[in-house]
Amino acid sequence: MFVPVFQSIYYSFVHRGTSSFTLANYRSVINQSQFNDAFWNTIGITIIGVSLEMILGLVIALMLSRAFRGRGLFRSIVLIPMGVPTLVAGAAMLYFVGFNGYLNKLLLELGIIDVPVYWQQSGLRGMFVIALSDLWKATPLVVLILLAGLEAIPGDVYEAAEVDGANGWRKFWDQTIPLLMPAITMALILRAIDAFRIFDIAMVIAGQAIPVMSSFVYFDYQAGQVNTASAAAVILLLMIVVFVVAYIFLVERRSEVER
Repeated sequence: MFVPVFQSIYYSFVHRGTSSFTLANYRSVINQSQFNDAFWNTIGITIIGVSLEMILGLVIALMLSRAFRGRGLFRSIVLIPMGVPTLVAGAAMLYFVGFNGYLNKLLLELGIIDVPVYWQQSGLRGMFVIALSDLWKATPLVVLILLAGLEAIPGDVYEAAEVDGANGWRKFWDQTIPLLMPAITMALILRAIDAFRIFDIAMVIAGQAIPVMSSFVYFDYQAGQVNTASAAAVILLLMIVVFVVAYIFLVERRSEVER
């Protein structure tokens, strides 16, 4: 794992075909207009997608943590999207978000829009479509992690809260969320890393119309620009590292304040 990573870092700091140090590769990447689109699209997709996945994942996990007939069957159904290849999932989502897809048809019938919307274009609309396309496949992983965290919470905690007169909302906010924070942190970090590296679903849904950092690296490499592609890859790596470190720092700081 470390060999290609360090090799990419090395290539990003040298002239093509030489071993002389330079920052020209980074300047070349940053000055490209498509890099700016790819950078903000990646951040936007990550924020929108991970937020929706965490909210929906928590709701589903809370539902599946309750005892009811057929719970095992429903748990299995929820996990099915994890087994679907991403390319297949992306191709299937085209029937939903395409120009003549079900989403436009639904919005037209509800009277929300007058003409079909072209969703696969760069900007907030495109970010939302790719995040939505990744949502149904990625959410089961969040559900799995949060469900494990919920089942690890002792029942005595809720019984003690009921004795103190706490209602359902207070139990959720004061007991469930704090005790579930390790699982939330794990799910958030794993999904954020995956979202930053999103590639195949974006390629299937929009191709180069909605560039992301991974596709920017790919097309630069395909064009023979190994050094600039390596520089873009290093920038993507730094984006992931900065997010993970910042989030862990905020969580640890919050834990220290609460203690």
